[in-house]
Order: sequence, then structure tokens, then C-alpha cells
Amino acid sequence: MPTNLSSSYSSLFEPLLALSSLLLRRLSAAVRHHRGRNTPPASSDVPPPPPPSSSPLELDRLYGRTVVVDVDAWLLLPAVDAFTFFMVVAVEAGGFLRGLLLLLVYPLLCLLLGDGDGGGGARARAMATVALVGLEEREVARVGRAVMPRFLMAAAAAEGAEAVRAARRSVAVSATLPRVMVEAFLREHVGVDAVVGPELRSVAGVVAGIMDDADAARVAARRLRALLGDEMDQGEADGAGAAVGLVGEGRSGGTVHYLFSRYYCKEKSKWRPLPRRREYPRPLVFHDGRLAFPPTPSAALAMYAYLPFGVALAVSRIIALSLLPYGRATFLVGALTGVHYRLVGAGHDAAGGGGGGRLYVCNHRTLLDPIVVAAALGKPVTAVTYSLSRVSEMIAPIRTARLTRDREEDRRSMAALLARGDLVVCPEGTTCREGYLLRFSPLFAELGADVNPVALDARVDMFHGTSTTPAAKWMDPFYFMMNPKPSYRVEFLPRAAPAPAAEDGGDSIRVANRVQRQIGEALGFELTGMTRKDKYMMLAGNEGVVAAAAAAAATIKASR
Repeated sequence: MPTNLSSSYSSLFEPLLALSSLLLRRLSAAVRHHRGRNTPPASSDVPPPPPPSSSPLELDRLYGRTVVVDVDAWLLLPAVDAFTFFMVVAVEAGGFLRGLLLLLVYPLLCLLLGDGDGGGGARARAMATVALVGLEEREVARVGRAVMPRFLMAAAAAEGAEAVRAARRSVAVSATLPRVMVEAFLREHVGVDAVVGPELRSVAGVVAGIMDDADAARVAARRLRALLGDEMDQGEADGAGAAVGLVGEGRSGGTVHYLFSRYYCKEKSKWRPLPRRREYPRPLVFHDGRLAFPPTPSAALAMYAYLPFGVALAVSRIIALSLLPYGRATFLVGALTGVHYRLVGAGHDAAGGGGGGRLYVCNHRTLLDPIVVAAALGKPVTAVTYSLSRVSEMIAPIRTARLTRDREEDRRSMAALLARGDLVVCPEGTTCREGYLLRFSPLFAELGADVNPVALDARVDMFHGTSTTPAAKWMDPFYFMMNPKPSYRVEFLPRAAPAPAAEDGGDSIRVANRVQRQIGEALGFELTGMTRKDKYMMLAGNEGVVAAAAAAAATIKASR
């Protein structure tokens, strides 16, 4: 997003100007070619439309075949509106003002550009103009990679994904959603081999518009011919090698959809949503973004109506948590303001291993995890972290200590902190929103203290309280507390013995794996071997090492 007020206004005016130009061109074209608006452009690249097939689809007919899949009308459920996806990009890449602009112009777009005569495709193009023009192309690509898969996955049809998995090779074509918004989801989680869709126009790395219908149709046809070769021209009855088109009824109103009328069509009214987690070709372990709900027009309107109240509520909750950080008073104040806490077990009855404090090891859901553990224990604790913003450090009601990612130095620091009092450690090293546990670092098992596992689960209904964007991480607690009804579940599990001293560190790894399994069984989460580095490489394209922490580690190594 822009960093100053004038550039913010400029970025908001750009989509308005582009939208006005688009609407004028559309209305002018409607007057001149009212009866021919849905005719594809005259080009040798676009094939003539044969009549669609109406025979039922059998998955065994797709084995060994190449399928061309219409994303809008085959993979996505019929009830899904493209507005939801453009609102996600507008808010996550452009901010809440950009999303509000899209919400305000949406009724006008529905009025001027109805569903008939290809108006649905024109409305999608207008929404793309408002949501994307003026944004950095790199940021749009990041949202498409890190945020969009979760929303597209929730909108995908199980039958559509099954057909793709049955084929030997698959090419997905999007008529309304730009390729950059859907490619990561289609390739990594559906398993398609190539993606064709409207391309963004950019100038100096800033989105200036989206390819018009005629150009999109020509580019799509050209790419399909390059990808499929002779299969593009073979009929379905020509043999096992012919390409099969998978097209459902209805939303693809643009000229790209016209390419698929030569292939197979099927009714979708009874299709079911894709089941969560286990049915995906690749599970969705990580995702980014602030929105925790699909922003349909009605849901987006409710969110903007709630925002002023949500900000005041978040501030009051944080102040109350800072003044009353320990004991039952925290849960009482939370209940009065809509925060739901559930405490299972009695952590204060756990016996320590020798002198000093007790070591509490928990999975990592949000930055508030150590604070919630301290409130459940009713006494102060110290939390260790690899990266924490200065704002979060200032408002934290408990003591925090930074780690350097130098193993020996961090082990000595944690041992010293544990000798002075209770210590809370999150060995995953980063947060995970879904029902998975990342690999536990075995460093905590080398401290020689009994391990008190704590299973944590946090739920939100409007905003996620975690982010991989360094500039936005200081807002994580505020977003969590802005939720109307956030909830935390804290369960203290039976104590685990420490690892005996060993040269190879194998015992500490076994202790870490045992604690991970114990917490996973309590929460019903799936265990993984993934790490913080895996998360940041997938979502942000880097290893997630904060510059300050990296510099501190380098200084320690240089001083030895």
C-alpha cells in the first residue's frame, strides 16, 4: 500500500478513472453492437462453436486423456460470486479503503452490467479494474499465492476436482478471474498442469488494467493450441488421445468461455463442496491474509459496518488484558467483552523438575499464546520468541526475551531464564492457522527440566491475528481482538520427562516428537515435519528471518 496520504488518494482515484473509461467503452459498444456483443472476435485463433454435448460424464472416460477445464463454470460451485475473490484481493493487497470502494460501486455495476448478453463478464472486468488498478503487481501476485488458495478451495466443487485428478493432463482456463489470482491454487492444490486466463497490464510494476475480452480470447486460444497441439483439433470420438472440455452451466460470460462450447458440458446444481483437508491433492497447511470469512457482498457490508465498533472493542480488550494479565479476572473481563476462554486441566499443580521455574511447551496459534497461558496459570511467566515487533513488546503484560537463532547462545539464554522463573516456549517457531502442527525444535528438551505440554487452539470469525508481512505484524494482536467472538482453548497435559544428556541429540529429538504427538492428539491436529522456513518460503518467498535477529546472530558469532 502507499505510504503517504497523497499517494493513497492517487491509488484510489486510478481505479475510478479506469472504471469510468471501461464503462464508457462498454456502453458505447452496447449501442453499436447490441445484438452481436456475445460473438467472438473474428480471428483464426478462435475455433467455431460446435453444439455442446449432453451425455453424462464418467470419470473412467477421462483416464489417459487431456482435459480442458473451465475454472468459473466447472471447478467452482454455482453459488460463488466473483465479487468475493475480487474483494479479497482489494482488501489484502490494497487495504480496507480499496475494498470499501469496490463495495460501494458494486450495486452500480450490477445495475449497469446485468447477467444477460455477456454482462456478467463485463461486470467481472469492471470489478477487476476497481480492485487491481494502481496496485503493485508484486503484491497482487503475493496475494494470489498466499491468500487466494484458501478462498478458492472453500469454493471448489468436489466433482470438478475429481475429474481433473482422473485425467492424464489438465489445462485450466479462467474466463473472469485473472491468471495471477488463481494459478497458485490450481497448480498446487488442484493439480492442473497449465493455467490460461486474463492477463494484467502493468506499467513499471504497477497494475494499469486487465486484458480486454477480444485480446483475452485470442491469447487463450493461442496458448491452448501451443499446449495441446493436435489435441485441440481432434473430436472427442477420435480416440483416447483427444482433449475433452469440461464446462458447467453458466457464469463464464466472456469470450474465453466461447472456446469451450466445443467440449463437454454438465449440470452442476447438485455438486457438493470439496471436503476439508484430506481430499486435496496437496493439503493447505499455510495461508496468509487478514480476512477469516468469504467477503460476499452482504458479509463485506456487515464487516464495514462493524469496523468502527471493532476498533474500539479491540482497544478496550487490550487495555483490560494489560491491566489484569493474570488469574480468573482476565477470563471474566474477556467474557464480558465477548472473548471466550476454555480452560482444561490445572497447570499450577504441575511439579517442577528441580530448582527454578517450570517449563511450559505449547503449540503456536497467535502472538497472544504466552499471555493466555500466563492468565490460565494465574502468575507471571517469561516468553521467548524469535521475532516480535517493538509495539507488541511494549503492550505485552508479560516479560519477553528474544532468541538469536544461534543454538548454543539460545540454549544458555533459555536456561538462565528458566532458573529465574517459569518459561513458555513455542517450539514450532511460527504460527499455524490450520489443524496442523509443525515440527518441534528439540532445543527445549535439552534444558534438563520437566516439560509441561500445553495444547492451545484459537478461533476467529472475522479477522486473522497472524501475518507474514513484517510491516503488518505489529497489528496482529489488534486484529485478533477486533473479532466479534474470538476464542481460546487452553489444555494442560501430563508432564513429560526431560531428555538425558546425549552427544548426538537423538534423545532430545525423541522428546520433542513425543510432546508434538501429545499435543496433536489432544487437539486432533495432524503432525507434519514442516518448519518456519517452509512457511515463509511458501507464503512470502523468503526464509522469514527478521533483519534484526539475523544481525544479532551474526554479531554473536563474530564475537567468539
